[in-house]
Formats: sequence, structure tokens, C-alpha cells
Amino acid sequence: MSRAEKAEDPGAGASEAAGGVAAAQAPLRMRMLVAIAATILVLDLVTKVIAVRFIDPGDPIEVVGDVVRLTLIRNPGAAFSMATGMTWLLTLVAIGVVVGVVKIGRTMRSPWWALGLGLVLGGALGNLIDRLFRAPGPLQGHVVDFVSVGWWPVFNVADSAIVCGAILLVALTLFGLNPDGTRGDDTAHTNASDGSAADAPEGNS
Repeated sequence: MSRAEKAEDPGAGASEAAGGVAAAQAPLRMRMLVAIAATILVLDLVTKVIAVRFIDPGDPIEVVGDVVRLTLIRNPGAAFSMATGMTWLLTLVAIGVVVGVVKIGRTMRSPWWALGLGLVLGGALGNLIDRLFRAPGPLQGHVVDFVSVGWWPVFNVADSAIVCGAILLVALTLFGLNPDGTRGDDTAHTNASDGSAADAPEGNS
């Protein structure tokens, strides 16, 4: 679009400027996502190594009486010891989650989506590493869980990150905030405006 056309249509110029800002934000949000995921992954791996080293199976360490304890278990299932007989399938699901998060993250503009996806990605990678490299073998490795809170199933840092990230992503979706930073009603309004402009008759020259 020429400068003269932009002068005649300031809205178009503003749209181009907004698009440029959004495009510049994409790499920043992706770096934010990766940083959050890396932080969760490191925390998960380090705490698991410490748990395996210092907690004896069957000999829990009481942190807050019987409410919060450190209990070492090897979990063949999903988060919070669910689906314990489907280890290989859960491994494939985790790989799919990682691929999906990375795909969405490439076009992401929202910092809140970066936070949610980063939590999910870091947690998924943490448990995926266990499934790939821990006994009894690749795709069937048992995940190290060690945090016990009351009646809740034993979990780890990765489980917590996945759940918190998933809750945040669901909330963002319910509130209509898209990964690209727009809101659902804004997108609908833009589409309606574009449709009205396309249907408008051209003026006589």
C-alpha cells in the first residue's frame, strides 16, 4: 500500500502497524514459552534425582505430619497414578502433546498462553524423559513420584506443572483469549467488518 493510500485509509495503516507489532512479539513469546518449559524440566529432573537418592521406598519422610509427606514410588501410569496399565500409550500421548505445544507456540502472541503452554510442555517433557530412559525400558519407563498430600495421589513437579498449565489454558479458552492475543469477540467483529467492506458497492469514478 502506498503512502497516499495509507493517508486516505488510516485504519489500514493502523492494522499494518498492529500486525507488525504482533509479528515481532511471536519470537519473544516463544522464548518465554521455552524458558518456562526449561525451568520446569530442570526442577522436575533435579527433584527426581534427589528423591531417588535420599528417599527410601516404603519409608516416607513426614514434612507436615501425615498431611504432607515425601513418598517415593515408581508410577507406570499417567499423572497422579492414573491409567497404570497403559505406559506405552501414555508415552506416545506425551510425544503428541509436545509436538502440539510447539506447533501452537510458533504463532503465539499471548504471554498467558506462553505461560500455560510452557508449564504443560515442561511437565510433559519431564515425565516423557522418565518413560524413555527409566526402567523397565524405553516407552515403558516408570515415572518417579514423591510428593504426597493428604488423600491425593502421589505426584511430582511435572504433574503439578501439567495440571496448572491445563487449568490456565482452559480458563483462557473460556474467557475467549486466543493464542495470538486476540479475543473471540474481536475476531468475530473483524470478520464481520471485512465481510461488510467486501459487500459494500464501489463508488463511481
